[in-house]
Parts: sequence; C-alpha cells; structure tokens
Amino acid sequence: MYAIVETGGKQYRVSPGQVVRVEKLSTALGDTVEFDRVLMVAGEDGVQVGKPVLDGAKVTGAVVAHDKAKKIYVFKYKAKKRIRKKTGHRQPFTSVRIDSIVTA
Repeated sequence: MYAIVETGGKQYRVSPGQVVRVEKLSTALGDTVEFDRVLMVAGEDGVQVGKPVLDGAKVTGAVVAHDKAKKIYVFKYKAKKRIRKKTGHRQPFTSVRIDSIVTA
C-alpha cells in the first residue's frame, strides 16, 4: 500500500515504515505529524484518486530528525567585468517515518 501526499508544495510517494525527507516542519522531535492532503491511495482494494484530494484520507507519521541538506554553491559571473560572486545554501528538512495510511 502506498499514497501520494502533498506537503511544502511538493508531492511524495510514501508507504508505511518508510522514512521520507520533507520540507522543514515546525514540530518537535518525536511528535506525530498528520498529512491530510492525500492525492492518491493505492492498495489491495485498488486505486483511489482524489479531485484534487481524497476526503477523509490521511497519512500519519512521527518526526525522526531535523537537519540541513548538503550545501549547494551558487556562482554568479560576468565576463570581462571582474564580477564574481559565490554563495552557498543549505536547505533545512525534516525526516518523517510514515506509520499508517488511512482511507475514507
């Protein structure tokens, strides 16, 4: 069984027991997270697709960690002008362990 959930403007394919890295959530470590924007659920009884979301469906999980991703370097350069600018960015994320998928 798996589901497609939307959080932080991105869509994730999740299944029970999986650890997924989502955009940073403002929850404490070990707290329960509930994703209510479930776009699709697939299981033994078939596939259910929402328009755009499934009513009554939700995915629950527990926050495992808060961290930052690997650094990405941004380099801006203007030819023949002696302009060079190098900056870095580390995107924060939250690791969530998916516990259950509930359908309506």
